[in-house]
Amino acid sequence: MPYVGAIYRPPSEAKSFILQVTVGCSHNRCTFCSVYKDKRFQIKSLEEIERDLKEIEPYASHVRRVFLADGDALIIPQKKLIPILEMVNRTFPRLERIGIYGNAKSILRKSVDELRALKDMKLGIVYIGLESGNDEILRRVKKGDTTEEMIEAAERIHAAGITLSVTVILGLGGREMSQVHAVETGRVLSRMDPEFAAALSLMLVPPAPLCKEYEEGRFQLPGPFEMLGELALIIANMEVTHCFFSSNHASNYLPVQVWLPEGKEEILSLIQEVIRRHDRSILRPEAFRGL
Repeated sequence: MPYVGAIYRPPSEAKSFILQVTVGCSHNRCTFCSVYKDKRFQIKSLEEIERDLKEIEPYASHVRRVFLADGDALIIPQKKLIPILEMVNRTFPRLERIGIYGNAKSILRKSVDELRALKDMKLGIVYIGLESGNDEILRRVKKGDTTEEMIEAAERIHAAGITLSVTVILGLGGREMSQVHAVETGRVLSRMDPEFAAALSLMLVPPAPLCKEYEEGRFQLPGPFEMLGELALIIANMEVTHCFFSSNHASNYLPVQVWLPEGKEEILSLIQEVIRRHDRSILRPEAFRGL
């Protein structure tokens, strides 16, 4: 099956069939991001998508989950996204769930009724990158969305009955804004109240524009234990209904998984003990970290 460029998906979609319905990211301006920089955003034609699905048809009976790539497939207009989901449902007789990346802009372009229509066609989870709960940091990294827009988008996803997964990035505020980044990220996550939340750790990989800021001394990257301090602050400031929080992405120094609020105190004790010991051998080696 011909994929255009490198394909990225959430860790939880590891066993899903990846169907590329867009190429690249509709925003593609975030200064921390090194992916999709070699792609010009486009929405694939229905004919291309149908050809891809025909190719997988002999194996379709084994597929239970499908992830729609690339970076922000939810930006596809409803009148085209519905036929795509119809084709996916026809192709996979045992389909249980479709997953998709979204941002605040793409979510807020759709009404609750439109999102419910997608849910009825087995769109079961939307992944959104909050990155930081601080608007100044979001402005600096050119995220293109505000925290209030993120919160409104989350409310719309909840109203449609779709599962919400939110990602944040440790270290994104640099050393200068490390504490405010962590505290406000925890507070915004509380207001978004996702079913799933995940922390990644910032990696400066060319051609991400933030690399130049780092090289010129305009951005100071927090160290491993500083990032763990942020992780603890985020969790400490999260007041959620029932959320599975993880930092098991390959970029992270310390993989943790916990149900919140039930396991908050126990996981905070674990993280704080690792910070106290300050033993680098406990953490994931730099050579094993990745995007």
